[in-house]
Amino acid sequence: MTLSEREAQITSWLASQKEAMIELLRDVVDIDSGSYDKAGVDAVGARFERFFAEQGLPTRREPMQRFGDAIHVRLDDRPSNEKPIVLMGHRDTVFAKGEAQRRPFRIENGRAYGPGVADMKAGLVMNAFVLAAFRRLGGAPAPLAGLITGDEEIGSPACRPVIEAVARGARAVLNAEPGRPNGNVVTGRKGGVFMRMTIEGRAAHSGGNFEKGISAIGELAHKIVAIHKLTDLAKGTTLNVGLVRGGEAVNMVAPSAEAEIDLRYVDPAERSRSMAAIREIAATSFVAGTSAKLEIKGEFLPLNPTASSEALFAHYQAAARDAGLAVEGEFSGGCADSGFTAAAGCPTICAVGPVGGAAHTPEEYLEVDSIVPRAQAMALAILRMERVPQ
Repeated sequence: MTLSEREAQITSWLASQKEAMIELLRDVVDIDSGSYDKAGVDAVGARFERFFAEQGLPTRREPMQRFGDAIHVRLDDRPSNEKPIVLMGHRDTVFAKGEAQRRPFRIENGRAYGPGVADMKAGLVMNAFVLAAFRRLGGAPAPLAGLITGDEEIGSPACRPVIEAVARGARAVLNAEPGRPNGNVVTGRKGGVFMRMTIEGRAAHSGGNFEKGISAIGELAHKIVAIHKLTDLAKGTTLNVGLVRGGEAVNMVAPSAEAEIDLRYVDPAERSRSMAAIREIAATSFVAGTSAKLEIKGEFLPLNPTASSEALFAHYQAAARDAGLAVEGEFSGGCADSGFTAAAGCPTICAVGPVGGAAHTPEEYLEVDSIVPRAQAMALAILRMERVPQ
């Protein structure tokens, strides 16, 4: 069979699977899978494992104690020394337990809604059907693998080593985060560090013995101002204190307070500069008698373009064009697991999943008619991968 015949066969089969894709998507969207809900995340994983078993695709679970297990998928279980092409994605969401019952999967006016429908359960469904297409019809020019993780939304604290190990042994990674609302894919992302700063002061009655108190909230206010001053928009470095908590009563000098801090950067040198400055702010007592502790809760590495990733993007772009899609690469201030694979030296492109928008909100949506063409674009890119220099 010629390459063009194989391409026609696989793209035709994917087109015939649109309703099956939607049904699988409905199943997984209607399962709560917030990052800290291990049972829910693993239930979504089990639904994908059932699909893979039905398609004859071997899987392996890598257990995680606190968060969702990592699921490895292979086109077949024959050993190979060739580096695989890896289709990657995460199944955890940012939504609390009960959200799937409150907002179950639905389709209105060509858009699908529900928690995690675009970010990124649709991308996982797309990956699953692309793997199934190659299992049924053959034609993969290299070993083909899938990786489904369970803790991306909180910085992949458990799955990061798994992702990095997979990337070190991969030829290329296609990360199926949602395509941008304009249909573009992502070729560059910021890195991010997510921190918690806790402040200790001393309680006192705010009227009876105010002078004996040491306000942790007052200290935190000074620190927030200092942290926000570290933002340098020209360099793409931003600091945001997004959550604050503190105090016990309105008539008590606050004995404790805490803040959660988001750092975004492009240049790794900016991470070093910013973190040194934040640690200095934590060590400085603006209000005498207070103390502070800083801890990193999660972190993403930046996805910075390289010659190999740019070649991979050009290759994907051409395949997408033949699938009827006009795709450009763009930069995103958001973070993703693709930063880990890129930092491991593996050519990576991100947001090749179906098109959606309003992620992390109740208005999150998926353009239903984008599922098949994005799957076809990925399949064509894989079929032609021998043309990409290694």
